[in-house]
Amino acid sequence: MKKLYGGMEGGGTKFICAVGSGKDEIIEEVLFPTTTPGETLGQTIAFFQKYNVSAIGLAPFGPLDLNPASPTYGSITATPKPGWAGTNVVAAFQRIFDMPLAFELDVNAAAFGEYSLIPENRSLESLVYFTIGTGIGAGVIINGKVTHGLTHPEVGHMLLPHDLKKDPFPGTCPFHGDCFEGLASGPALARRWRKPAETFPDNHPAWEQEALYIAYALVNIILTLSPQRIVLGGGVMEHQLLFPSIRDKVRVLLNGYLASPVLTGTMEEFIVPPALGKRSGVLGALALAKSCV
Repeated sequence: MKKLYGGMEGGGTKFICAVGSGKDEIIEEVLFPTTTPGETLGQTIAFFQKYNVSAIGLAPFGPLDLNPASPTYGSITATPKPGWAGTNVVAAFQRIFDMPLAFELDVNAAAFGEYSLIPENRSLESLVYFTIGTGIGAGVIINGKVTHGLTHPEVGHMLLPHDLKKDPFPGTCPFHGDCFEGLASGPALARRWRKPAETFPDNHPAWEQEALYIAYALVNIILTLSPQRIVLGGGVMEHQLLFPSIRDKVRVLLNGYLASPVLTGTMEEFIVPPALGKRSGVLGALALAKSCV
């Protein structure tokens, strides 16, 4: 029989867990809301206990302590999610499971999934995966590996040009106010316009403004990391009309500076939706589990 692996994508709104031997051989996949650490991690542990898994990939929301030498390795750190700061996810699983546990940021797992599970992406040396939804973050793949440093990239909190005359909204980030996440996340859209983004019509002015903020962030990433592909996922990016507007704005903002044919055409193969759809994170977590055995 094939070995089974577990994957957990833990978001600020929901947790998704799966067990299987690979992305095309999933035995069971479940989803439940993110509540308290005790309840949510308890549900996750109970799900994996039903199966004889060889390893589990844990990919919760962050920020995370990813340094194995740190006394707080495995913890969620300065999150604005009430009740979750200081929660040690790895320790909770180590108390129950005697097996390898891969530990990564949720968006890093999604980046790893898009890179490692999609054949056309495996030929790339670099890929950046953005999630733009309840929060904003990005996973960075360089030379086939997830990028870490002091901690992990926090692209969602980069500072962007913010014209207060055109957009007087102060932002929602409790740490930085009008950073990328504070201006362009799902909650930021809802608070600025006083209704959920999924209710906006296609011609709502929010979409033009949103595309501009995302384009600013992408230009910063392009100029800093020079990725060969950018994947845009998350709930906000389910509004597909954002893609052509973002591509157009990226081209205008770059203003012909980078001499790459990828950036002079339509960019339809450069700035793309996730090939794994909404499952990039959980399938990436499962792939990380397989990679650590």
